[in-house]
Amino acid sequence: MKRESGILLHISSLPSRYHIGSLGKEAYNFVDFLKKAKQSYWQLLPFGHTGYGDSPYQTFSVFAGNPYFIDLDLLVEDNLLTKDEVMSHRDNKEEFVDYGHLFNTRIPLLKKAYKRGFDPNNEDYRIFLEQNVFWVHDYAFYFALKEHYNYAPVQEWPIGIRARQSDYMHSLGILLEETINFYRYIQFLFYTQFRALKKYANDNGIKIFGDTPIYASPDSADVWAMPQNFRLNHEFKPTVVAGVPPDYFSETGQLWGNPLYNWDFQKQDNYYWWRMRIEHMSRMLDALRIDHFRALHTYFSVPYGEETAKNGNWEIGPGMQFINLMKENFPNLQIIAEDLGDLDDSVLDFIKETCLPGMRVLQFAFDHPDSPYLPHNHEINSVLYTGTHDNDTLASWLKSDTDSVEKAGEYFDFEDCRDKVFRVIRYGMSSVCRIFIAPIQDYLGLSGKYRMNTPGTPSGNWQYRVASGQLSDSLAEKIADLTTLYGRTPDFSNDSSDD
Repeated sequence: MKRESGILLHISSLPSRYHIGSLGKEAYNFVDFLKKAKQSYWQLLPFGHTGYGDSPYQTFSVFAGNPYFIDLDLLVEDNLLTKDEVMSHRDNKEEFVDYGHLFNTRIPLLKKAYKRGFDPNNEDYRIFLEQNVFWVHDYAFYFALKEHYNYAPVQEWPIGIRARQSDYMHSLGILLEETINFYRYIQFLFYTQFRALKKYANDNGIKIFGDTPIYASPDSADVWAMPQNFRLNHEFKPTVVAGVPPDYFSETGQLWGNPLYNWDFQKQDNYYWWRMRIEHMSRMLDALRIDHFRALHTYFSVPYGEETAKNGNWEIGPGMQFINLMKENFPNLQIIAEDLGDLDDSVLDFIKETCLPGMRVLQFAFDHPDSPYLPHNHEINSVLYTGTHDNDTLASWLKSDTDSVEKAGEYFDFEDCRDKVFRVIRYGMSSVCRIFIAPIQDYLGLSGKYRMNTPGTPSGNWQYRVASGQLSDSLAEKIADLTTLYGRTPDFSNDSSDD
């Protein structure tokens, strides 16, 4: 089994002149950086259309791409925007994403591109619609309605359109036809740019490693368009929602609020919605991490309207029947199980039965002496991380005054160590785990100011961006040397052209 490694960097975090990372030149430059660093994977967070809170794990569709990631300079090259138009949107602050500015300015700018470029008879556009017929029309209609109702959540729309009654759908479809066409078109632009980037990455030996949340957002095209897949009442509001129970970290648990799946219905139609979802992802990705994977075995159910997760209970998920169907239908997509957290033996046995790679996280390794995350307890069929998008940066974590960090210091032998962060990364590279991933913040040795997300905090997340010039040739060479030392060098780097 080949040893590999990669770097976690979300599209939003790429260097950019326009307030957020994109699918343009800097993305291609990062592929070049990965190749120089002799990496095999570029891991992304979910790339869906984000809303309030900006979390890529709560999106308006599990299928649609984020319009903010459409590269403006590429639109200039395609004569859809002018240089003056995009220059007026330039950003002189490189460190963080400005979502407020994007919300107010990006869609109006993209509407200019739509007016110049939309051609319903364009062959590439027609092929895109045919390939994505399962979701793209519903998403475009949903978001046109979102605009029409001043961005109110779908649960606050008139019951007639929530219920998709034919008279409402017909009249509003006519009224909003132009806006519907616009949202279809920007998905065409997004996926055209994304697929070109993926082809470039694959041609250079880099695999795209994506992520998908287990649940759909309550305010999403998915729930509005296909309510039969979810446990909703006659007003199309959830009857039960997702979360996790009270534990050591929270006396009241976590209440996520996502509607739970109607697994009985989905089983009857052979999990059609999920098959379409994974088929879509398999066209976009080479590997896919399913977030909160344990919910496919057992999931926590909380009655809708509860203020905490205290009164929830565990219910049975679709289990191995679901897993076997996905393996059968998508044999070429590498699926990774996000199996973090406090799992009981039945869940661990389920994950083992799936034969899918699980996860290990070095920052979690020192909470108790028998932790499976300790390097000497690692298993080959695993993906190892220094930390995930929810962790503090490695540099910041190592400076925290905790028993775990003290034990980590003993384990990694930090005495007289000049670069503690790189020492931990070295241990990760040396692990028996088949794949090793580190966030770019750890390779850059950045402070906690630059962490991607702090769970439980409502704002200030998902904003980190790499500064221009940080992805240097010297850093790539340093990573490449370590990758070679520990036998994770990909096939393409075995040639002598290393340019």
